[in-house]
Amino acid sequence: MEYLQRLIDHLGWADQRVFESVRDATAGPPAAAELLSHLLAAEHVWYVRLVGRPATVPVWPILSVADCLRLAEDNLAGLRRYVGELDPVAARTGITYTNSAGQTFTTPAEDILLHVCLHGAYHRGQIALILRSGGAIPAATDYIAFIRGAPPAGRTP
Repeated sequence: MEYLQRLIDHLGWADQRVFESVRDATAGPPAAAELLSHLLAAEHVWYVRLVGRPATVPVWPILSVADCLRLAEDNLAGLRRYVGELDPVAARTGITYTNSAGQTFTTPAEDILLHVCLHGAYHRGQIALILRSGGAIPAATDYIAFIRGAPPAGRTP
């Protein structure tokens, strides 16, 4: 499950960089902070679905900077722990959950984890566009930028 661990490591690295970009933007549009709040809340919601716990944050919250940082740290720790304990059979095991529209689905854990990573990349791109339109220079969060600067496997960037 090394590839999933790399994806989660990238997620944490990229979330930290986008968090810093939003926090440091002098005149950052509120939409950037709203999307960051959603991105982190969605990571939380998917993580607790994976481990069978109820969400403690709604999918579209308005979070303070401190709350965003705390949630990002909690998400990363939980996702790293989950993936670190995941074996190939469990990765393909279906997780049954009810989405925010009240529909019930069963999806393999590895597909949920990939979705979490892709969902974050999508919204980090939107946040970069919003910040750039406000005159800020957003941090690069592409996977390749992470890999180029990432330490050897098993070590946190």
